[in-house]
Amino acid sequence: MESPTPDDSGPAVEAEAAPSLAAELQAPTVTRAYQCQCGRPVFLRNSQCLACHTPLGFVIESLGVVPLAPATFEGAEPDTFTVFGDAGGKTYRRCANLMTPAACNWMVPAPREGDDPAFHTDGLVPGLCLSCSVTRTIPDLSIESNGELWRKLELSKRRLISQLLALGLPVVTRLTDPVHGLAFDFLSNMPGGPHVMTGHEMGLITLNAEEAEDAVRERIRAEMREPYRTLVGHFRHEIGHYYWDLLVYPTPWLDSFRELFGDERADYATALRNHYDNGPPPDWANRYVTSYASAHPWEDWAETWAHYLHMADTADTAKSFGVDAQNVEVTSDLFELSDLWQPEHPGAANFLDFLNGWVRLTNVLNELSRSMGQPDYYPFVLPHVAVGKLQFIHEVIAEERERGRRPPAPVNPEPPAQEQDQQQSQQQRLQ
Repeated sequence: MESPTPDDSGPAVEAEAAPSLAAELQAPTVTRAYQCQCGRPVFLRNSQCLACHTPLGFVIESLGVVPLAPATFEGAEPDTFTVFGDAGGKTYRRCANLMTPAACNWMVPAPREGDDPAFHTDGLVPGLCLSCSVTRTIPDLSIESNGELWRKLELSKRRLISQLLALGLPVVTRLTDPVHGLAFDFLSNMPGGPHVMTGHEMGLITLNAEEAEDAVRERIRAEMREPYRTLVGHFRHEIGHYYWDLLVYPTPWLDSFRELFGDERADYATALRNHYDNGPPPDWANRYVTSYASAHPWEDWAETWAHYLHMADTADTAKSFGVDAQNVEVTSDLFELSDLWQPEHPGAANFLDFLNGWVRLTNVLNELSRSMGQPDYYPFVLPHVAVGKLQFIHEVIAEERERGRRPPAPVNPEPPAQEQDQQQSQQQRLQ
């Protein structure tokens, strides 16, 4: 198998020629099936092949985990690598966080004379990869248990960042853009101090490190009556707020956003208090992907954005491994073009194929979970109204990918204040 590369050519197989769900899914990004040079499968977190001990690393230019070889060309610096089989290609170093509890397997560019100017380390913390460079604060490692929490947090964040890059979305550090750059604070509750609240504010995403503890997260999930709560879900939700500020608020997309999601100028704090005091509207399941999405248009966007990223990454993985669900009994009706926001859009048919492939896939995944006596893998039912919102997000991302990376949006004198998220609001209610 070749090293994974971006797939910008669109669907490779027409629907009438597709023998399997993998071809029907029309997943929007790249492969998630990686392979060592020895032919063994390797995975997103691997830094070495367990079979042949070939070094592995995540290379942004390949958008995946690839086998590496020590650089051997004349003048090669110590501890530098090239992609296996490309001895004269670009050179990389290990991220300095490989040997920390974060166990980062991402590679850092080691540019040399003659390289493309785009291959550089500008905006990166010295010695760190892009994913580690957007982490601003880590848990206190003098507390032994925090090392494991940090590892889990970084692993989920690397999955997020790798997907954002594959989707063609801008990932900019605060070293590059101090105003609009992305940063993460992983904080822990301190005795006598304020409770750490998960949320987003102008590119800074704060996560309570306790959420990396499975038992704590499951307790919160049960208390809040959520069907689903994961670390990667937190990351995908909070990054949705960031991209709303970047891709929707300062752009012509805003009018369509308000038509689909509602007017975000409604008082945010009041809307959240009302949600927690009175609960979601009785018909929320007919209009939103989750009950929390009904709280405010910003939260509807963030919940739907996270849902799209769930769908895209899972579909990419299924497609990568050739999953076939054609014979599964579909327990819900498939969607039609009339269910979409813009059924006449040139990409509407492909989006519909992706959507209906997702319906079939989740039926398979739920049946597999039930066969193991586990809760449903996908505990959601997509209402028709939410499908239009998913297409809107799909088109926003597709436009950004087509345009390529753009300069950061101009500073707005009164940026929208998306102070805190669901966890904060619940905590405020309980106090």
